[in-house]
Amino acid sequence: MVKHYFREEFISPPDDVMVSEKDHEIKVDGPKGTLVKSFYHPRIQVSVKKGAVRIYVEKPRKKDAALFGTYRAHLNNMIKGVTEGFEYGMKIVYSHFPMKTTVKKDGLIIENFLGEAAPRKAKIVGETKVQISGDEVTVKGLNKEEVGQTAANIELATYIKHYDPRVFQDGIYIVNKG
Repeated sequence: MVKHYFREEFISPPDDVMVSEKDHEIKVDGPKGTLVKSFYHPRIQVSVKKGAVRIYVEKPRKKDAALFGTYRAHLNNMIKGVTEGFEYGMKIVYSHFPMKTTVKKDGLIIENFLGEAAPRKAKIVGETKVQISGDEVTVKGLNKEEVGQTAANIELATYIKHYDPRVFQDGIYIVNKG
């Protein structure tokens, strides 16, 4: 007797979220906006049945099982993004030279960091919005990956080489994720 082993899971979105599929691309529409992501793997099937997303793999290997969980997490993050959104709180810290930060269309410009003449630039990824109020920087968006990468870009733009970070604590740091 042959025993067939498979792994299948259904993700049911809330009533105000619509999910559709076309050519391995899943589109999630919600009250805050729309997200589209491609989910293609030869062994893992992602489809939409009766408003719910079905993830299916037959006889999963270790890597297939790991990717199955990754797909599930991405889909849950897409649903959360179009209903609630993602937000990172960051703090501007300086003790030696006051920093001036401004938002341009595709980047955050950091001027006078440690008294440097040349401004530093952090790339804003995708549709992410960055707001500055005093020494607080707020990074908001629907896509968790884009919001997290933008916050990381801002934090890395103020990375200090060859200085003791315990003494020179100047920079822009992530203080909360929500």
